[in-house]
Amino acid sequence: MQAAVFPQAVKQWPSPIARLSELAANLWFSWNHEALALFAEIDAVKWAASGHNPVRLLQDLDESQIVALSNNTEFTERYRRVMDTFDSYLNGKTWFQDKYADRSYVQIAYFSAEFGFHESLPIYSGGLGILAGDHTKSASDLGIPLIGIGLLYKKGYFTQKIDASGGQQSELYPYDFTKLPIQPVIQNGEQLTVSIAMPGRAIALQIWQIQVGRNRVYLLDADHASNQPADKELTAQLYGGNQDTRIAQEMVLGIGGVKTLRALGVYPNVYHINEGHAAFLTLERLKELLQLGLPFHSAVETVRSATVFTTHTPVPAGHDTFSIEMVEHYLGPYLQELSRHKQQIVTLGLDHHTGQFNMTHLAMNTAGMRNGVSKLHGQVSREMFKEFHGHIDASEVPIGSITNGVHMDTWTAPQWKELFDRFLPGTWREEQANKHQWQQIEVIPDESIWSVHQQLKEDLIRFARQNLLEQRKRNGESEERIQEVRKYLNPKALTIGFARRFATYKRANMIFNDLYRLKKLMNDPDRPVQFIFAGKAHPADYPGQELIRDIYRVSQMKEFAGKIVILENYDMNMARYLVQGVDVWLNNPRRPLEASGTSGQKAAMNGVLNFSVLDGWWEEGYNGTNGWAIGSTGAADWAAQEKENTQAIYHILEKEIIPLYYNQGALPHQWISRMKRSIQSLSPVYNTHRMVQDYTEEAYLPTAERARLFVVNHYDVATKVADYKQFIRNNWYHVKIIGIDDRSAKLSTEVPLAEMKPTTKEITAQVHFGPIWPQDTAVEVVYYEEHAGDWKQKIVSMEPSGELTDQLQSFKATIPGHLVHGPHFSIRVRPISANFAHSFELSLVTSTLSWQ
Repeated sequence: MQAAVFPQAVKQWPSPIARLSELAANLWFSWNHEALALFAEIDAVKWAASGHNPVRLLQDLDESQIVALSNNTEFTERYRRVMDTFDSYLNGKTWFQDKYADRSYVQIAYFSAEFGFHESLPIYSGGLGILAGDHTKSASDLGIPLIGIGLLYKKGYFTQKIDASGGQQSELYPYDFTKLPIQPVIQNGEQLTVSIAMPGRAIALQIWQIQVGRNRVYLLDADHASNQPADKELTAQLYGGNQDTRIAQEMVLGIGGVKTLRALGVYPNVYHINEGHAAFLTLERLKELLQLGLPFHSAVETVRSATVFTTHTPVPAGHDTFSIEMVEHYLGPYLQELSRHKQQIVTLGLDHHTGQFNMTHLAMNTAGMRNGVSKLHGQVSREMFKEFHGHIDASEVPIGSITNGVHMDTWTAPQWKELFDRFLPGTWREEQANKHQWQQIEVIPDESIWSVHQQLKEDLIRFARQNLLEQRKRNGESEERIQEVRKYLNPKALTIGFARRFATYKRANMIFNDLYRLKKLMNDPDRPVQFIFAGKAHPADYPGQELIRDIYRVSQMKEFAGKIVILENYDMNMARYLVQGVDVWLNNPRRPLEASGTSGQKAAMNGVLNFSVLDGWWEEGYNGTNGWAIGSTGAADWAAQEKENTQAIYHILEKEIIPLYYNQGALPHQWISRMKRSIQSLSPVYNTHRMVQDYTEEAYLPTAERARLFVVNHYDVATKVADYKQFIRNNWYHVKIIGIDDRSAKLSTEVPLAEMKPTTKEITAQVHFGPIWPQDTAVEVVYYEEHAGDWKQKIVSMEPSGELTDQLQSFKATIPGHLVHGPHFSIRVRPISANFAHSFELSLVTSTLSWQ
């Protein structure tokens, strides 16, 4: 495979180190410790000053440094080893090639509003972006043919500073793209641009690319000379501006993203919408098909066949919505071109309850595959969008779940990886999702585990002290206040970390609900406890910023000084120190508002124990021995949940966590045993290799197959499916359940349910179909059974009996004998097709429930 060459590197590198700029241009360096160490060795001071940005580092070198490096035999030998590893990576065989050699036609386009690859490329704000970056990295590692599409934010998210009163100060700095690990896409000697139509003008978008291992991510940039000043700012800031900025950004991402692919000659057969921000991509694809002459309903089916949608938001308020008037204004030029389909297009995103245009509704109406990001989030999403799919049980709503993971090579400390290399099978990196390989954790000596953990903890404390030192210097505090932080945080104390976006539902300050109890707990001279906090609040989220002030105020109290600290400017670099260096990772959101959460997964890979509410990924990850669960009934009464969670946190800290940590002689063997169980049980499951393999096998490959099927022979299948759906919708009112023959009903009602024996009985139903062919439907019995205190829906298919006469068909089924039609079971009819992506692709159901 030909690696990208970085055009901004203007220096002529001597032959012994000729490919340094090529290495700097590929973000593979960001998850290869040897490559990072090589850049750090060049000039440690400049490396730190550059924000670990190898492009800027190399540009800042003078000629004498370059000559000295090329003549340094130790350095050039290390350079050759790194480049050999790099070349082997780019050209080696991969999981996808080995397992799916016959699927070379698969091409995935992954659209996301943000990507978090490395601190040197600050175009991310938090979990969604980091997940997108980790997803892309694992796709490269596994050889999955994925292209990323995103936006290049000239001012990134924001730099956070905390002032002397605990207030968050947000600062924006324009980035010099020539000093970042990105490069312009060049066509015919010029940077590639595409344009999108906006009301009264066109906006030009410059295209940049990032090389991420084997794959590329393309970024759109509105800061083009031909654009109006206001339009240049469209891609200035991540999640900045008002609703007008947001809808314009989402048009740039979705519509501009598809135009970019076409300008590159790329026609994917899978389009992955990572959260609703990118859903406008489906409208651009719809426009392409309509301009080819496809009928509207056939074009929609073609788009659906190739689209995967992942939702990350567990509350309705978190989904992007715009007024219909705003959508019609911004999409005006687009809708004018397709004026006869205007109402149909707007209806694709219409939320009939609110009258708003909902980006999630647009995504669900145009995506054949949909999923949440944990099992619990899948359940929450099915409940949330139950009405969207008609009168069916929430368990049948066609939204699945693929639980998030994290990129192990990015987030696991090099010291841990070296330990794993010594004791785990040699294939553990390539087969990290294989649970059997992780059983060998048991044989690692406790001394080795504790030594690595303590070293990482000391690294974190040095980093934290330096962060606080710089914070106080900048705030003009006294020399005494500045110097006292050098003694803050005790490397021997139980250290608990809390770092994430400061949103109120994450309840960062819940541990402060009982300061008297906390003071007693933290100031035990024999068993000290300390907390490290970090995180940003959105500049417009004032309640979130108030959380930062609360934590800061508590940290300044005499009894907590040096034992509770809050660090500023949380980014990927700080996150690595935190998830690798604390003893316990605390997470206490309101359940079920944490869709997944991935910071705890990063911590788990580094032997850090999770202490979390059973929400998101932790509900399925916790097994009773690999961390601690903060109990909750999950009640919607937030006050009750707050009280219950607070009591659980203090109780578990006092009775379990602190005693276990300090139950040690030379080594805390019981604590280390729990660390081992955490790594064993969580590392093989909550990594992005497993996650991306799940996406590939459960979503990408089936979608690619379906997309190919729908377009062959001049969109024949797409047209047939569209026509079939239209016919079914137009004629479904004819479908009626005429009668039920439940002969034992009277007898059954006279026998107490507790005394009934587990017998079976045959029931029959007569269904009138009108012009609909009976074979295009499923006739089913629906009832519920109790399992472990919960009622689960059961479905029994009914088989046709006798001849079809006057469009009337009898059906029969065998069910438990005690069930009585009406109170205990119902019968339903629904449309089916072998070409449906899921059972309820048409939300049409005729049921005897309507009789009740």
